Amino acid sequence: MDERINILAKNIVQNSLKVRAGEKVLIEYNGEKAINFVKAVMREIYKHKAYPFAKSIDERLKRELLLGADKEQIDFMAEKDSEFMKAMDCYLRIDADENTCELADVPAKQMELYSKFYSDPVHLKVRLNKKWCVMEFPTPTYAANANMSFEAFEDFFYNVCTLDYNKMGKAMDNLKALMEKTDKVRIVGKGTDLSFSIKNIPAIKCCGEMNIPDGEVYTAPVKDSVNGTISYNTPSIYQGFEFNNVKLTFKDGKIIEATANDNEKINKIFDTDEGARYIGEFSFGVNPYVTKPMKDILFDEKIRGSIHFTPGSCYEDAYNGNESAIHWDLVYIQTPEYGGGEIYLDDVLVRKDGRFVLPELECLNPENLK
Repeated sequence: MDERINILAKNIVQNSLKVRAGEKVLIEYNGEKAINFVKAVMREIYKHKAYPFAKSIDERLKRELLLGADKEQIDFMAEKDSEFMKAMDCYLRIDADENTCELADVPAKQMELYSKFYSDPVHLKVRLNKKWCVMEFPTPTYAANANMSFEAFEDFFYNVCTLDYNKMGKAMDNLKALMEKTDKVRIVGKGTDLSFSIKNIPAIKCCGEMNIPDGEVYTAPVKDSVNGTISYNTPSIYQGFEFNNVKLTFKDGKIIEATANDNEKINKIFDTDEGARYIGEFSFGVNPYVTKPMKDILFDEKIRGSIHFTPGSCYEDAYNGNESAIHWDLVYIQTPEYGGGEIYLDDVLVRKDGRFVLPELECLNPENLK
C-alpha cells in the first residue's frame, strides 16, 4: 500500500477532524478506489480509541433511487439519516467518482426534491454542526477532468493535500483581520463589475480542517447589498451537469438574470427556493498548488488567484441570514491566463491579476506558501 495513504489518513483524523477518545465518526464514501483509504482512516480512528462507522454511497444506485422517489420516501430517508447523523461526533465524506456526471439525466424536479428534503435537513441542518471534512480520492475520472495522467494526478493530489496547512493558517491572519474591518468590496474583471458589503460579518480561515485540499478565507455579503454582474470563467459540475459561461446579474442582493450553456437548467436551480437567488458566501482562493480548473468544485474553489461567489445557503459562522437548499461554489479566476482583474476592499486595491499587492498580504502569494 502507498505509504502516503497512511500519512493522509493520520492527518485527516488528527488535524482535520481532531478525533477524541470515545467519539463516533461516520465515514461516507463513494467508489471502490476509496476502499483502502477508508480502511486506513478506520485504523487511525481506532488508534484514537474512537469508533468508526462506514457507509457506502453508490452514485449509480442513487440515480436509480432519485428517478422514482417521491417526497414521502425522501422525507423518510431524511428522518432516519438525520437521527443517525445526530448521534455522530464527526463526519468524513470521501468521493472517488468513476463518473462525475452520473446524475446528469435526473430530472430537475427530482433533484430539487432531494436538495430540499434530504440534503438540507441532513447535511445543512445537522452535519454542518458536527466536526466534518469533505475530500476526494484519486481516480482516473478526476485525472481525465484535470487533463492529467493518473500518475501525475496522484502526485499532485498528495502534494496539495499534505502541504503545510499550519503555515497557511498563519499567513491568512492578516487577510482575515482586513476583511473583518471592511465594509465595501468591489470586484472588477472581464465581464465583471460587482460590488457588495461584508460589514460586521466574520471572516473564516480554512486551512486543512473542513476540506482537503484546503486554502480559502471566506465570509458572506450583506444579503441585500450585492449589485452588478459577475462572469464566472470556470466550468462547474453541479447536480451531475457541466455548466459553462455562467453569468449572473444582481440587484439589491438578488439574481435577476442568470445565463449559461443551459439557461433553463440553471434557472431551475436558482428557483429551488427564495434563498437560491441570493449569495451565501464570498471567498478568496489561495492554494498554491491548484492553478487551473479541474471540473471539481472541491479543488477549483481553492485555485490561487480566484474567488468563489456562492448562490445559496450561508454558513453559521459567517451568517448573513440567507438560507437555501442549495450552496453552489461558482469560481471566478483572476490570474493573467484567465483575463486578470482587481479586488478592492474599501476602495483600496488588495489583489491584482490574482496576486496580493498589499505588503501585509504578500505572504499569501504562491511562492510564500509552498
